Amino acid sequence: MTFPPPKTEAPAQRFEQATDAARDALERLIAAANEAGWATGEIAAALLKAAQFLNDANNKDPDPADDPVISDVSARQEQIGHGELYD
Repeated sequence: MTFPPPKTEAPAQRFEQATDAARDALERLIAAANEAGWATGEIAAALLKAAQFLNDANNKDPDPADDPVISDVSARQEQIGHGELYD
C-alpha cells in the first residue's frame, strides 16, 4: 500500500490531505475485509480501536526508534548484580 506525501506545510491543509488519504486507504481496507467475510461495522469498530491504541502508544512514546533494542535491555538486566559491565 502506498500513501501520498503531503503537498503543503500548512497544518489545516495537511490535516485535510491526510484525512482524504486515510479515508481512501480505509475504504480499500474495508473492501478487502468485506471480501474476507468481515462486516463493515465490525471492521470499522476494530479499526477505531486499533487507531486509538496506536494513538495512545504514540502519546506515550512518540519516537520508539530511539528506544533500546529489547535484547539489549534484557541483557543489561541479566548482568546487573553479576559483576559485569552494567553493575
